Amino acid sequence: MNLLEVKNICKTYGSGETAVRALKKVTFSVPKGEYVAIVGESGSGKSTLLNMIGALDIPTSGTIVIGGKELFSMNDRKLTIFRRRNIGFIFQAFNLIPELTVEQNITFPVLLDYQKPDRKYLEELLEVLNLRERRNHLPNQLSGGQQQRVAIGRALITRPSLILADEPTGNLDTQNSSEVITLLKEASRKYEQTIIMITHSRSIAQTADRILNVSDGVLTDLGRCRE
Repeated sequence: MNLLEVKNICKTYGSGETAVRALKKVTFSVPKGEYVAIVGESGSGKSTLLNMIGALDIPTSGTIVIGGKELFSMNDRKLTIFRRRNIGFIFQAFNLIPELTVEQNITFPVLLDYQKPDRKYLEELLEVLNLRERRNHLPNQLSGGQQQRVAIGRALITRPSLILADEPTGNLDTQNSSEVITLLKEASRKYEQTIIMITHSRSIAQTADRILNVSDGVLTDLGRCRE
């Protein structure tokens, strides 16, 4: 069963002679639980594609379906709620709130949705991410690797079916990068979540189940990685 269906997505910025075609009829699907890496040169369109999947931007044409729901057939309010509850975001820059503790940063999306955090699940995440002893620390008291683990916890806390990661190891050294990818994969497998990750690193891309390449707005499926 496919969790994600991307069909003939086009994105054009501007018009006339100055128009830029960022995406050109991109079509692919991702089964539930698959870990997909998207690679490509800077400016190739991969971040634009991720923004479309995350409903952070609207395509010029085409459709995106997540869990049977067509994203851009919803009104703004329904789309915002759907995105908040079904998609987890992990960014290169961490984007933690500096005034909030580790625990508060992780639970923030749940509170934003006017819900109460599942304390048992929170404790489980803190354990999985090795953050139990850091739960009351502020972001500026953490290492880069620890901050990215907080960002992973924040993405997982709503139990989303889809995790979108945009260069999640871009600000980390090799050791921390490896640890973060391992943690992300383990958490995803444990909670049966689908991951789509943008990366410039070929070695990190090779940890995925499948690699997609975007070049000049055109997507090519490079196939499954070897076990």
